[in-house]
Amino acid sequence: MQCFTQITPPTAVTHAISLPFLSASANNLVLAKTSLLQIYSFKTVVSNAVEQDVGIPNGHERRTSGAKGSGRDRVQTTKLVLIAQYDLSGTIIGLGRVKTSTSISGGETVLVALKDAKLSLIEWNPERYSISTISVHFYERDDIQVAPWAQDDAQCHNQLTTDPSSRCAALKFGARHVAILPFHQAGDELVMDDFDSSVTNDQSRNINSSHKQANGDSHHSIPYRGSFVLSLLALDSGLMHVVNLAFLHEYREPTFGVLSSRLAVSSPLHDRRNVLSYAVYTLDLEQRASTTLLSVTSLPYDVHTILPLSMPIGGALLIGCNELIHVDQAGKTNGIAVNDFARSNVSFPLPSQPDLALRLEGCVIEHIGNSNGDMLIILRSGELAILRFMIDGRSVSGLSIRLIQEQNGGRLLSSAASCTTGVGRGRIFIGSEENNSAVIGWTSRSTKLKRQRSVAEANGRTNAMIFDAEVDEEDDEAEDEDDLYFNQKPDGHISAQPTSSPSDIEIDEYSFRIHDSLMNLAPLGNLKVLEVQRSIFTDPSSQEDVPNKLELVVSVGHGKAGKLVKLRMGISPQVKYEFDLGNVQATWSVVVNNPAAESSFPTDGYDSVIITSVITDVGEEQSHVYTLRTDPPTELLDSDFDSSAGATVALGTLSGGSRIVQVLKNEIRAYDDDLSLAQIFPISEDPTPEDPRIVAASFAEPYVLLLRDDSKTMILKADDAGELEEVEQGETLSSTAWLSISIFDDSNDVFRLAGEEEADDEAGSVLLFLLNVNGGLQIYKASDLSHPVYSANGLSFLPPFLSEDFTIRRSSAREILVEILVAELGDSVTKTPYLILRSTNDDVTIYYPFQSAIEGISASSLRFAKVPSLGLSNAIKSNVLDGQNYPIQKLRAIQDVGGYSTVFRAGVSPCLILKVASAALQIIPLNSASMKSFASFHTIDCRRGFLSVDDMGAISAAQLPVHVDFSTGWVAETLLRGKSIAAFDYHAVTDRYVLGIGENADYKLPSDELHPEWVHEDIDFLPQVEQGSVQIFTPSSGKITDTYPLDSGEIVMCIKTMSLEISENTHVRRDLIVVGTSFVLGEDLSAKGRIYVFDIIEVVPDPEIPGTGRKLKLIAKEEVKGAVTSFSEVGSEGFLLVAQGQKCMVRGLKEDGTLLPVAFIDAQCYITVAKELKGSGLCIMADAVKGVWLTGYLEDPYQLRLFGKSAQHLEVVAAEFLPLGKDLYIVVGDAEGEMHVFQFDPHNPKSLTGQRLLYLSNINTGAYPTTMTLLASRPAPDPLRDGRATSVVSDDTPASLHQILLTSQTGSISLLSSLTPSAYRTLAAMQAYLTNTLPHPLGLNPRAYRNAEADNTVGGRVVLDGDVLKRWKELGSWKRAEGMARAGLDAEWEYETLLEGVWL
Repeated sequence: MQCFTQITPPTAVTHAISLPFLSASANNLVLAKTSLLQIYSFKTVVSNAVEQDVGIPNGHERRTSGAKGSGRDRVQTTKLVLIAQYDLSGTIIGLGRVKTSTSISGGETVLVALKDAKLSLIEWNPERYSISTISVHFYERDDIQVAPWAQDDAQCHNQLTTDPSSRCAALKFGARHVAILPFHQAGDELVMDDFDSSVTNDQSRNINSSHKQANGDSHHSIPYRGSFVLSLLALDSGLMHVVNLAFLHEYREPTFGVLSSRLAVSSPLHDRRNVLSYAVYTLDLEQRASTTLLSVTSLPYDVHTILPLSMPIGGALLIGCNELIHVDQAGKTNGIAVNDFARSNVSFPLPSQPDLALRLEGCVIEHIGNSNGDMLIILRSGELAILRFMIDGRSVSGLSIRLIQEQNGGRLLSSAASCTTGVGRGRIFIGSEENNSAVIGWTSRSTKLKRQRSVAEANGRTNAMIFDAEVDEEDDEAEDEDDLYFNQKPDGHISAQPTSSPSDIEIDEYSFRIHDSLMNLAPLGNLKVLEVQRSIFTDPSSQEDVPNKLELVVSVGHGKAGKLVKLRMGISPQVKYEFDLGNVQATWSVVVNNPAAESSFPTDGYDSVIITSVITDVGEEQSHVYTLRTDPPTELLDSDFDSSAGATVALGTLSGGSRIVQVLKNEIRAYDDDLSLAQIFPISEDPTPEDPRIVAASFAEPYVLLLRDDSKTMILKADDAGELEEVEQGETLSSTAWLSISIFDDSNDVFRLAGEEEADDEAGSVLLFLLNVNGGLQIYKASDLSHPVYSANGLSFLPPFLSEDFTIRRSSAREILVEILVAELGDSVTKTPYLILRSTNDDVTIYYPFQSAIEGISASSLRFAKVPSLGLSNAIKSNVLDGQNYPIQKLRAIQDVGGYSTVFRAGVSPCLILKVASAALQIIPLNSASMKSFASFHTIDCRRGFLSVDDMGAISAAQLPVHVDFSTGWVAETLLRGKSIAAFDYHAVTDRYVLGIGENADYKLPSDELHPEWVHEDIDFLPQVEQGSVQIFTPSSGKITDTYPLDSGEIVMCIKTMSLEISENTHVRRDLIVVGTSFVLGEDLSAKGRIYVFDIIEVVPDPEIPGTGRKLKLIAKEEVKGAVTSFSEVGSEGFLLVAQGQKCMVRGLKEDGTLLPVAFIDAQCYITVAKELKGSGLCIMADAVKGVWLTGYLEDPYQLRLFGKSAQHLEVVAAEFLPLGKDLYIVVGDAEGEMHVFQFDPHNPKSLTGQRLLYLSNINTGAYPTTMTLLASRPAPDPLRDGRATSVVSDDTPASLHQILLTSQTGSISLLSSLTPSAYRTLAAMQAYLTNTLPHPLGLNPRAYRNAEADNTVGGRVVLDGDVLKRWKELGSWKRAEGMARAGLDAEWEYETLLEGVWL
């Protein structure tokens, strides 16, 4: 009984398209990251050409040496801004752009293809500010006739292609089937009245059958017609093995090209050298027939992709591994060979440029966007090249390729691209599965200028000599920088331009630079779990109060894009100062102008004093002011600040920072910027002890909003002189009992709340957000307090969408809200206001505003949408109720913390609410104990920092860590870049990482007696093989400090730090580094490998190079037959379990440096995993073909004994133990992304006394697994929760539970948790309820996606889907109450108790 939960999203970008999606005039980017769909917009940021401050997020872009400047001091940079993202219950294999006449938003729609032959058509719904699924089509059906010997559809490559004119789309699925989905077009003259929908071949359902027409055309209620399935053999009997297909441009009817082969790929090379053919077919959608237009045969065998080209080029570009071939609309071919291999292996006539020496495997080609039709080639190595077509009249006469020089940005990228798309004038988005995806911009300068006759010259105008895509800021006023259709016709085709003879062609010098990038942690390789680092805020004596935060180190990427990354669950701020100023309850920092201060102290914008609110030893409340001009800070006594006036509730500045306002419990004091008292404003004319007290305050220029303990409010306004005056309230505002307040300056008019006509008032944009005692929200305009401009009485029900018209349900399941805050969240690129709510158990619910005018429903277009997927990470660790030691306002907004506009949440589990422009909003915990208060702090030594007050009253000044990424919800810090790390491990004794590095090296044939001709090999374009080495990385210096080279062709397979016995006599053990290698010698030679044992010894360091005091010392070296693929410690004597070839051996290290085998067992084909359950002697051995074995290691006598094995033949790539009490489970991940659960139970009759592992269940993870790691056990949920007994923890709960951490090639990290029977039953009931209640994007079914059908199971229970369970906060409170009732729960904290078992 297990639960699978994805704790970080996938980061590898697999598909991308750009289109106007949110509206007809928008410019959006839609990305697919395996099972994550993201929608972006673009924002142009104007900055200086010099490098920006590295401390500001997204400010790392600079003008590179390759970007040729034009003397201007300012450049424009395009940044990505995330609009929305959706976790899908499916794997995306393609995105298509479709222009329909029925889109609600007026923009275009997106066709999404999924792995299991599904198509979903989606559009943007502005009424809900979210996507809306129009229809779902699925084609995996049993009635589609295939040959009995045909390949299974699941093993075939499916492909989506759409017609450039949006007339239809085609999904190639299975071996030889294609589904055609036609779309209605404006002015469609096809008569559909006689169409019989019963003859369609797809199963589709209209999700949005009532959606409205965008242009008033009501002839078609849905944008598509009935689809149909065709056999490719019906089109042409020669289409036996389809390689690729794509729709072409500039045809009157839908026309697509098909690249196919007569023979299968597995055929010998000499038989399939010229078997490829390219054919063009036109499609008659009404008759469901096709016509062959042209055919080109005898193409090179390595051609693999069709790239359709628009005008002025036209036709299609065929991409091969060694050549490029252009086929025009008449079938004329022109090509170019890019290396020596093309001439020797291809008989197709091609002109050659062998000096290029290019490798086109894995390359991606994208149109740059200019009138010449130039194409950008992105090679697998990340190098950039320009493909130019030589035009002769209206036809292509030749192709030429030129590499971009490094100084012009030709090596900006360091890995292959997975997808590309043009995103505007001079901008291209490049997605990658191996490195960060990026938006790059280009400029061009012509080196040869040919004066041409044109219409512009005839009118006396001169053509521009230089085209610069990076236009000046003032140019944006006349021309949209982000116009997707620059120099294009309305149908998306580039307009034809005047051509010239080949001798007149201008040669452009292109320069590229990176504008923005998206963090990518894919593919994840090895993983190391580090020991938990405790809080730096807390006294070591109280470290047990700090929650555990997991730290991981992972290897990411390949080649030059490889890196070593440390991941932390929480933020560990960098503490700069610590102040002991008494029992502090809250603190603030302000800028004070003190002319008498030393001139050396910086005062320009830096904080100079801190003000504290303390409780003395006798219980007296006081406030003190301390100057920061001394170290440590000393109390400032020569000012008008009265420390005996009482505790400070809040402190802020008005009148442009010239007036400091101190809010006390019974009065408000205003100071000038030199702390001279300017005004005292009492809350009552005749103060008495019975008068109400101020409990909360909120500031927005020029207002102060106050909340008293009698639930009434006061509003003060500063006049031009800075004097505070009370603002008269309306009857509704003054008579309502309020629970929490917040004031916000909507200077950007995001909320668009129209008030009555009023005189010019600079404070007219200030809004008051008030939470009444009944849980309702009311918004007032500060300039008119007579009536609310917005009321939402159902806020406490926390609906997914909040509006004034939300109907209050007949339910008592209200969330008890205690605090409201409206604040901007974002970075230097963009900031957006959010409505943040806090409940009694410190759960945070966040809404974002949007405008949605719904005719006849609401008087205001303002609506709020709940930010999804914050429930699990936010609820865990925060459900312990506080006492009264913390202030009523736990949410504190700070404008600039490390360049971010953030919100801190104080309490027993402090956290940071943070938003990166290109990522989703995150709630990241702080690695600290309880915190009472937070405040901004900005000094010369602690820029853009913050102050925090812990539960002991101590103050710390800290900064957010720099050079880290927060986009995944984890803190990602890159330790090392530019290394392809095949394997690594951490040596804790020396605090070093030992890396197995692989680098490409040219391969020359060795001398061989049987092949004397190899000596005379004469080839300049040599193949490349990987060359391995072992290196030491010192994290303190960030450098490689030692290297042990391996032999030619030898690569590292695995590295492990182990405690091995180094002496047979003394039995002394030491932490040593064990390295397993393999020789890449070719398929005709037997494999061999080596085992290395290293120690890290201390040597005399190089004084000029830090961290060089450690070196690798070789202890043992053993050559074995077969590759060494896996290691593990085994037994209690310090021995080593080695997977070598087709054997698994237990070896012991002898004093003479040899590795003595003491036990072995014959394996099957290729062992991928060999590991022991620590301290038990039980070992698993996973085979790449045969499945998994369970063996036992015995020490007296030494032997390895087979206990049981799986009956299924699985392609195992990762495996791990998962114990639960007295039960032993084995979890296996295969190459299809499925995770299988086995159990070793010799008492079960079906196990044949344990000889067969019981196959219990499986779950589809949606990603190729790379590692599985068993985490340390942790205590089971406590039966008493805050002194309250819970019914969800029963007597069958074991003392401890285990979890497995999984990594994948998509960059996602997941968790498999073991569950007790009672917890499983409760969560299964809740999952069933959530699956039926929650909306699922694209109309997909999470149950069908996760729980695939499995054969030969023994009735085990399915693995639960934690991704569904963690979405429970997306429901309103009344829906959550209904779900808990069905699951047999009495309160939400019981469900949170269960969620702790499926989260870290």
